[in-house]
Amino acid sequence: MSFLFKHSLSIALLASIGTLGAVFTAEYGFLLKPCVLCVYQRWPYAAVIALVFLALILKNKISEVYFQAVVALSFAVTAGVGAFHVGVEKSWWQGSAECSADTSSTLSLQELRAQIMSAPLVKCNEVAWELFGISMAGYNFLFASAMVIFMLFAIRHNLLKTQ
Repeated sequence: MSFLFKHSLSIALLASIGTLGAVFTAEYGFLLKPCVLCVYQRWPYAAVIALVFLALILKNKISEVYFQAVVALSFAVTAGVGAFHVGVEKSWWQGSAECSADTSSTLSLQELRAQIMSAPLVKCNEVAWELFGISMAGYNFLFASAMVIFMLFAIRHNLLKTQ
């Protein structure tokens, strides 16, 4: 297990590249268009990739624990967005204004047309794909949460190692 913790940033990098590879394959290979919340869930994975490369550049200047902490935070952010997205899919709560068009307060035909034209093509409450009753947002939540836990254990391991 010590080996895994020692290479936690590399594992985070591979996990992020693999996740983004999977979602882009789903989008462009299987034509599963993402909603705005799906796109928001991608950004923390891109941040992890950038952070790991930054950690390699600054390896001798900044402690690896700091990078592990920010990577864990990035995974926590995407897990949080994923959990929110699952709630929207299950109708537990409303999505953001970007998830659907609200035509209740439209005053003119031009405003209605502008809202229709700016409405998302994919609504956040419609599940594009699921397996065993779990949507892609649900799998993102589970995977990112597991990565948060892994990174926290890696931080703990590094801190105990230095004592």
